[in-house]
Amino acid sequence: MAVGNSLTKSATQKTSLTAYLNNDAVRSHINGIIGSKRGTSFITSLVSAVSANPSLKECTNSSLLSAALLGESLNLSPSAALGQFWIIAYNNKKEGIREAQFQLGANGIKQLAMRTGQYKDIDFIEVHEGEYKGRDKYTGKQVFEFIEDEDEREALPVVGYMAYFELTNGFRKSVYWTKRKMIEHADRYSQAFSADAYQKIQEGKIPASDMWKYSSPWYTSFSGMAEKTLIKHLLSKYGILSTELVSAVDADNAIIREDGTRNYVEMEDTIVETGKTELPAELPKTDEKPAEPEKVVESTPKKAKADSGANNAAAAALFGGNA
Repeated sequence: MAVGNSLTKSATQKTSLTAYLNNDAVRSHINGIIGSKRGTSFITSLVSAVSANPSLKECTNSSLLSAALLGESLNLSPSAALGQFWIIAYNNKKEGIREAQFQLGANGIKQLAMRTGQYKDIDFIEVHEGEYKGRDKYTGKQVFEFIEDEDEREALPVVGYMAYFELTNGFRKSVYWTKRKMIEHADRYSQAFSADAYQKIQEGKIPASDMWKYSSPWYTSFSGMAEKTLIKHLLSKYGILSTELVSAVDADNAIIREDGTRNYVEMEDTIVETGKTELPAELPKTDEKPAEPEKVVESTPKKAKADSGANNAAAAALFGGNA
């Protein structure tokens, strides 16, 4: 949801966010997208959230507004507890500025899918050792036998991940990736992840004093990243996608320009803020680059270049603790 070109000048000047949002043209743009009633509270919450977060304060006003408006227009909640979307600050080293990026969460994808009225259920499950039984020799479908005792189950290592959905017409589909496949996916597509480094972290070979270097959620919340990746893959390949869902996935990880174009930045440009509340483990931010709307299955490999009166509690509710 980008502000029009007529607002470019005011967006790039060193004006405060409050002054920018109270510009008549900007207010009109906001009200035109979400309505005047929601517009006032939206502005108050946005100003409060940015004021409370040092990493967002230096982002361009236009990118902050575009990212926030996109989530608001999709009627998704930015609450960290719900994990539907976040706004994350990035360094644009090429242009020497900081910009805000829209990041869709796994629960946001599921919420938009459920709104179509076509899905009876969508879920994600960690598969522990001994639960995957291979494929049925007649149908080729993957077979699972889950351990009933939860304590016994949790004591076993995770060997893979399964996502599934069931449509209201009875159609069901599931997909299973081994943990090794998920690690290879992250190693290929994430700018900030290394399979070798991940293995060293698991083996305790990285000193605690160096762990700040490994801030990617693929390190800090691997299961959460696996959930988003697998559900996104499953729905895009086999599910029913509404126009709204396609639009949201297409905008995932994008910085939205004033002219409406999108730039999918690299994870290596993330602004790392220490001392911040981290996103919940099951609801991480993401660093994947989205695929085209009609091919949401995979991201762009890491070697490819991108083309292109509220208080702190209100701020946390708007962008989550790690915005």
